[in-house]
Amino acid sequence: MKAILLSSLSKVFKDIEPNETEFSDFSSLKNENFSFQVAFLPENDSETQPKIKIISDLADDINVYFVRNIPAGRNGYENSDSFHYDLERKEFPDLLEQFDNTVKLTVGEWYSFWLEYTPTKDVAGEQEIVVEITAGDKELTKEFKLNILNHNLPEQELLFTNWFHNDCICTYYNVDVFSDEYWCIVERFIKNAADHGVNMLLTPVFTPPLDTEVGGERPTVQLVGVEKNDFQYSFDFTNFRKYVNLCLNNGIKAFEISHFFTQWGAKHAPKIVAKVNGEEKRIFGWETAASGNEYKDFLSAFSVAFKEEVDNLGIKERCWLHVSDEPNESQVEDYKKAAEIIHELFDDFNMLDALSDIRYYKNGLIKTPVCSEGDADIFRAEVDDFWTYYCCGQVHDFLPNRMFSQPSVRNRVLGVLLYKYDTKGFLQWGHNFWYSQYSKHPVDPFKVTDAGGGFPSGDSFVVYPGEGGKPLNSLRHLVFADALQDLRALKLLEAYTSREYVLSLIEKDLDIPLSFKTYPHEKSWLLNLRKTINKEIAK
Repeated sequence: MKAILLSSLSKVFKDIEPNETEFSDFSSLKNENFSFQVAFLPENDSETQPKIKIISDLADDINVYFVRNIPAGRNGYENSDSFHYDLERKEFPDLLEQFDNTVKLTVGEWYSFWLEYTPTKDVAGEQEIVVEITAGDKELTKEFKLNILNHNLPEQELLFTNWFHNDCICTYYNVDVFSDEYWCIVERFIKNAADHGVNMLLTPVFTPPLDTEVGGERPTVQLVGVEKNDFQYSFDFTNFRKYVNLCLNNGIKAFEISHFFTQWGAKHAPKIVAKVNGEEKRIFGWETAASGNEYKDFLSAFSVAFKEEVDNLGIKERCWLHVSDEPNESQVEDYKKAAEIIHELFDDFNMLDALSDIRYYKNGLIKTPVCSEGDADIFRAEVDDFWTYYCCGQVHDFLPNRMFSQPSVRNRVLGVLLYKYDTKGFLQWGHNFWYSQYSKHPVDPFKVTDAGGGFPSGDSFVVYPGEGGKPLNSLRHLVFADALQDLRALKLLEAYTSREYVLSLIEKDLDIPLSFKTYPHEKSWLLNLRKTINKEIAK
């Protein structure tokens, strides 16, 4: 058998022997999660069922996962750049499966075991981690040294929302929305998201009008109960209140209130159900003109009740409102009509929308635009608070992203870039979207990873639905969390020195300034930068 220690930035393919320098030491901060890998090759039949033992003072806080290969469908587009693995590959290492010493491997193929240290005790200093691999009558030992600095990462300042799809949870686990089982499962997924850097959660006051086929609808997950008697509306915030408290108790700091108008142009109202004279029915949807008087009257009544509720909960400053998602350059007028309604009713609230036409901001239609990475330099020069996002389209110009087919450097480098651009918030649309594109039908995320051919594999989710309502992580989820830890480490060093000093360290020896399109693609650059930052913090 063969084995080699690798960093979390490597992806181990069955048919490619890792040609890398062994990764045998690194440093971290006391409250920082840290991951590395052991790539393993069984060379004969007796070695196909390895057993792993961790010998370390940290052993109780180290989880061992088997990196499971997951099928890939679509891997990119015609404009996908060269910073991808082979786009014809049919599977990629992605799912982190708890390793229980029972996995059966194939002779002559490479596999990876992922070790994640999650500190629960106050430990500092150099720690030895011995990985003992037994396969058949053979034993192989690998040693890793982790130097834990006597410093803590500061709290994450960046607001990060990775759209959380409650309906996908209900559909996959076949549970009724707002049932006891629903709340139990949702809480597990919320905690997992928060544990990995999500601190702002999509909150479905009404069923989000996102990625929905025109004329179609997604399952109702409306948190606010509505009752209509004649032309009077009343509202029940019981489930909203429970959702907010669940989030606050599990590490969520901010609430991204679902969009008040449909995606791609703000032409219609979202699906809203209500009890009308005692009977539950849909009262608004695709048939409702966005600027019609009936919907405006509804929003007016809702705004009064909502403002009173968030004031009572003390979360008004934590709430962020949406008009419509991703309007394009031809939809300015429709968006303007919708935005004027929301600005009038919620004038002193935080507001944001994903859009990449600077005119929306310059014309005062949006307080906080969230631009795609490709437009970062344009928006960074114009806006007061810079936010950015990526989705399926950012597969060109080397823009950071997290697809199956992309090297993990492309995922983790985002943390350094968010620091350089002094970014206030980051958005990605697919935390757990287990439907096809346009939500036409559910998919099995263990088999269909491209939303039924709609997006490159990996775009629509970073967590898998495990047995018993428990989330399973992808390696992409953990690598992204590492990027956010890098960002926090840079912020810590800035507190000790200055922003100018930190920027000079980041761009030292670079031929061209760092940007979303220009950054070193080598794992060694990113790892060495983090080593340098840690050394500076240790001073």
